[in-house]
Amino acid sequence: MSRVPSGATVGDLPTADFFDVESLLSAGERQKLADLREFLAKEIAPHAGEWWDAAEFPSHILPALAALELSTPAQRGYSHLFAGLVIAEMTRVDTSIATFFLVHHDLFVESLHAFGSEEQRERLLADASALRITGAFALTEPLHGSDVAGGMQTRARRIPGTDGRPDRWVLNGQKRWIGNGTFCDYMLVWARDEDDRAVRGFIVDATLPGVSRSRIEHKIALRTVQNADLTFTDVELDEADRFSSITSFEDTNELLRGSRIMVAWQAVGQQLAAFDVARQYAIERHQFGRPLASFQLIQQQLVDMLGNAVASMSMMVRLAGLQEAGAADMPQVALAKSYISARMRETVAMGRSILGGNGILSDYRMARIFADAEAIFTYEGSFEINSLIVGRSITGVSSIV
Repeated sequence: MSRVPSGATVGDLPTADFFDVESLLSAGERQKLADLREFLAKEIAPHAGEWWDAAEFPSHILPALAALELSTPAQRGYSHLFAGLVIAEMTRVDTSIATFFLVHHDLFVESLHAFGSEEQRERLLADASALRITGAFALTEPLHGSDVAGGMQTRARRIPGTDGRPDRWVLNGQKRWIGNGTFCDYMLVWARDEDDRAVRGFIVDATLPGVSRSRIEHKIALRTVQNADLTFTDVELDEADRFSSITSFEDTNELLRGSRIMVAWQAVGQQLAAFDVARQYAIERHQFGRPLASFQLIQQQLVDMLGNAVASMSMMVRLAGLQEAGAADMPQVALAKSYISARMRETVAMGRSILGGNGILSDYRMARIFADAEAIFTYEGSFEINSLIVGRSITGVSSIV
């Protein structure tokens, strides 16, 4: 029967990167990815389960994470493929840490790059990139998720300046499911202008009077991520805190497209994690006097898991190439997110099955991988919404009211 050769370890076997995608990176990018892996193995992997069980965010790791200098990799001159593999590799070790990174860097910091004025970037960008301050992206509302573009209820009212003083704004409304929302220093808040109903973006200091935030409790996924309910009650903002280049929701499409790509990379990383854990368990766990890996049905499941992961990664490699060419459009991104998240669900379910009863214990990583996959399946456009975006593209008919 097949087994790991005497004296060998799982580390001697082929990796989940079965087609050697990493070989497409530059030497510098490969070294940077190796540095990230070393950090994750030392600082994150040994503690991720404790943080997940306790639903606590490890703020103490932020200086060491910042020292890797991985904030918005594409802005630093790295390839889009490398940027995606960073998110996949973080997810492979801990989905919650990857989600924090994505929210802060790929939404908040990228927003400063894309929409911030020279003064706003000068004021916030260096500290945000170095994680001396943290940010959140406040878009979703209690009653509006997929339809928030048209249904947004948070309101911004302009107060004209007098005596040469600039305009001010008053913000009222609620946001929900805001990652990093309980502890962030600043948040990018989206609101509808009461005068012309255009969507505006504001940088809001989380300590301002009228800002209230509370943690969403009882989650079964991404427990380390601190999702918040936010309430804004007559919050006064300076004109200098408005993103003047945002005049409609359409202005955010590039930003949201980029973050959706990164969540698709998370779905890749989740599959890599599931394969890693399931294979090791199948080799080390014995039943009927033999390792699980010696049974044909277990090998078939592992092969199917690997096939899903490799197919998903290959799709993302091509999408990264389209990004480099500036040619990745939303239907392509939506197909990647919907297709890969569906394959991810299959993969983590097979992995959980291989672990049997141990697969439902958070002591074993597979249970956390399985649970966290449900969040990835849903956020940055649910599977259904992304499928309908693709359906509209290939038929010319919209089924979204």
